[in-house]
Amino acid sequence: MDETSPPRAFALVGPGRAGTAVSLALAARGWQPVAVAGRTIDAPATRGVATRLGAPAVEVADAGREADVVIVATPDAAIAHAAASLAPALRPGALVVHLSGASTLHELDPVLLGRTDVEVGSLHPLQSLPSADVGRRRLAGSWCAVDGSPRVEKIALTLGMRPFRLDAGDRVRYHAAACVASNHLVALLGQVERLAAHAGVPFEAFLPLIRTSVENVDELGPAAALTGPVARGDHETIARHVDALPHDERDGYTALVREARRLAGGEHAGLEETVA
Repeated sequence: MDETSPPRAFALVGPGRAGTAVSLALAARGWQPVAVAGRTIDAPATRGVATRLGAPAVEVADAGREADVVIVATPDAAIAHAAASLAPALRPGALVVHLSGASTLHELDPVLLGRTDVEVGSLHPLQSLPSADVGRRRLAGSWCAVDGSPRVEKIALTLGMRPFRLDAGDRVRYHAAACVASNHLVALLGQVERLAAHAGVPFEAFLPLIRTSVENVDELGPAAALTGPVARGDHETIARHVDALPHDERDGYTALVREARRLAGGEHAGLEETVA
């Protein structure tokens, strides 16, 4: 939106981290928040985000009455119910957008039942949003998966994001990849922290190695960035690792050894016996 454009009115349904981050970013770019709806009007999260945005807390059914765009940021299982509640009071020409990574536009079908004068879409930020404020700062420059109305891409560009279209049939696989890239990586680093503690080494000592490994992947791609005993076929060192690990850490380690072998390509003779 350029500086000569009128403010766009938007409402938020689901005042969690992702929805609040997107709402704060829109407000910072001149959009006008007009309603916030949560589980209940009096829920602390609903009241807190409404106060922060300077918008009234309302029932879900009333959230779209004054909004050009309604952001639905509920849990996936609640999107369709929220859509059905919103539909009757939506303004003609309104756009309803959900932020789910795994859900398709079919979750918003209840909006379109009997309302041919509104549009739907989805926008999933491909970014970690650990809090609303951190998330708001991280949106600009991040990629995002979009679907539905072309207006969704305009919203993404307004937020400084890099939108790409995603086929509905690929959506769950895409979201699985996103979870591996973020959640599983964090879980893996949790193992690093535990093993470092067993060795009496501070976790912080491994952070430069972690950062440069990610940088190597960025520069070279995963396969070329792989180093270490699997890449060089050093089965003896791998066996020593397995022997030295606590029993409850071995399954995670050996699973990643197999994935590293897969990335390295080829079948290293004896590796499976080593990790068995």
